[in-house]
Amino acid sequence: MTHPHDQGRRRAKGQLEAEILTVLHQADGPMTTGQVIERLGGGLAYSTVVTILTRLHAKRQLTRTPRGRAYAYAPVADEAGLAARRMRGYLDGRPDRAAVLTRFVGDLTADDEDLLRQLLDTGH
Repeated sequence: MTHPHDQGRRRAKGQLEAEILTVLHQADGPMTTGQVIERLGGGLAYSTVVTILTRLHAKRQLTRTPRGRAYAYAPVADEAGLAARRMRGYLDGRPDRAAVLTRFVGDLTADDEDLLRQLLDTGH
C-alpha cells in the first residue's frame, strides 16, 4: 500500500491511525515500526509512527510483542470489529443519537436495511 506523503500536506484527524490500522489488518502477521513505514511508502518519521502505534496499543486496538529491540504490532479486532468500534465511538460522541441513527438507517440500501432488521430480530 503506497501513498504519496506530501511534506506540506496535513492529514485529517485520525487519518494516519486509520492508514496504519489498514496496513496491519492486511499484513500476514505482526509488523515492526519499520515494516509499517515501508508498507506506507516511506516518508514518515520513525518517531511519528512509533507514537501512533503506542497510542493504538494504549487504546487496546493493537497487541505488541517484543521482537529484538523493538515491538511487533498486530490488530486486536478484525476489520469488521474495528469498524463497529469506530461507529460506536462516533455515535457515543453525539448529543442527538436518534438523529444520527435515523440518518444512518435512512441512507442504507434496501438489502442492508433487511440485513440490519434480521440482525436486530435475532438479537445480534
